Amino acid sequence: MANGSSSRGNSVVGERWPLFWAGCAAISVGVALHLPMLAMAHTMGNHLSGMPMDGWMYLGMALIGVGVPAAIFGALPKKRPDHSAGVGVAYEAPDDTPLTRSHAAVLLVLTLGLIIDTMKPATLGFVLPGMRGEYGLAKSTVALLPFVALTGTTVGSFLWGWLADIYGRRVSILLSTILFVSTSICGAMPSYSWNLVMCFLMGCSAGGMLPVVYTLLAEIMPPRHRSWVLVLVGGTGLVGGYLAASGAAHLFEPLFGWRSLWLQGFPTGLLLLAMARWIPESPRFLLERGMDAELADMARKFGIVRRAPQAAPADAGSAAAHHRELTIALVITALSWSFVNFGLLLWLPSDLQDRGFSAEIASGIIASSALVALPTIMIAAFLYSRWSSKRTVLLTLAGLAGALLPAPTLAWPPLLIAVIALLVVGTNGLIAVLLPYAAENYALRVRGRATGLIAGSSKFGGVAVQLGAFAGLIPTMGGAAIALIIPMTLSAVLIGRSGRETRGRSLRELEATA
Repeated sequence: MANGSSSRGNSVVGERWPLFWAGCAAISVGVALHLPMLAMAHTMGNHLSGMPMDGWMYLGMALIGVGVPAAIFGALPKKRPDHSAGVGVAYEAPDDTPLTRSHAAVLLVLTLGLIIDTMKPATLGFVLPGMRGEYGLAKSTVALLPFVALTGTTVGSFLWGWLADIYGRRVSILLSTILFVSTSICGAMPSYSWNLVMCFLMGCSAGGMLPVVYTLLAEIMPPRHRSWVLVLVGGTGLVGGYLAASGAAHLFEPLFGWRSLWLQGFPTGLLLLAMARWIPESPRFLLERGMDAELADMARKFGIVRRAPQAAPADAGSAAAHHRELTIALVITALSWSFVNFGLLLWLPSDLQDRGFSAEIASGIIASSALVALPTIMIAAFLYSRWSSKRTVLLTLAGLAGALLPAPTLAWPPLLIAVIALLVVGTNGLIAVLLPYAAENYALRVRGRATGLIAGSSKFGGVAVQLGAFAGLIPTMGGAAIALIIPMTLSAVLIGRSGRETRGRSLRELEATA
């Protein structure tokens, strides 16, 4: 390939595009071959426990086993990008660049990607009650499922962030999407052990989208639009994913059982692959791969042009001296968030059903709370872009105080929705600004890994919670106050001391000290 762009006109990937799409086709057929088993289970109360896998399922698993490595190999470039070619080179749209239809298409696709990404871990809480009933498991035993899934998301955040820094942002998103589709067969696994294996792999895929999407958006948006776009897209994707998971549980679980909830990854993942042509690559990676034609296309569609590196700003010395401290602060904040999101909220459907609510009512209550939380994202985006990025992070951290409120009585549904909404508002508001703030504070060469570290930390607290659940220590609203008050206070102090203002500043300026 002469300039790296001629063959790319055939596909969203490079020279090996036939192998990529052949692998995707094999995965799709393999997943489809699991559907007859699920259809049969529907006639038997949606239970598969103890049933042997049929020949079609074994064939489907074999096709997936062949298709995944083929698609991965087809997505990777023949030659590893030459990162030395991009040293001292900066690409950014001028500050007055208007948003175009190309920007809108990217925002639509990446928001969809975040919704799909968030649906995976959010669905965990809704499958736990049905899984406990079908397999006859105690809470401490069924806690293995969220434990392996959240361990997978933690691994995925680090892995995909690293790949995004090595091979590019678009490649990492495509590989994550491939695993979305292939692991949707989790619901067709008859045995609990196979559910654990598939849930770990599903978690690995779900952990990858979040940090890479924030990283890519930070690099292609005009500076004056970057802040509010990052928060609005990220927050909408997160709330949308939680709303989609709770809505699907409300609509489908009563009729088709908990297994049907995992199948959402199949059509949604294929839709994301079909829309992948609208996902651009970070300009520096196009330069390093010699893709001059696509660089010119980026300038035409997004206004991104080569810019001179910017001199270090006035706060360069202070930012450099406190950068390690800022990383520690963001990690602690992410851990606090994950305790609430993957501790309290993950076990909330089970707790509600233990209190006498049906599965349908429990998922409906949580869906209502997610709707209440949706306007929070609009407010967070406005404050982050118009007031202060640093102070908005601190303000939303205080929003986790919803987890510190006692809930003496939850018998009255309006009060129950209000208490849960406090948690959903706090968690979604914080994560909507935390990862954009992380993406803005690190240099391009490590941005994917650094954002992946914060994203992985936002899952790892959930892993710790599930370890406690093995011993029967299921998180409760009252117990959360004791566990959270110290780390929340410490992270607030560290961010106040070492954080810097990113609102309205060019990435070139921020990178001069990152």
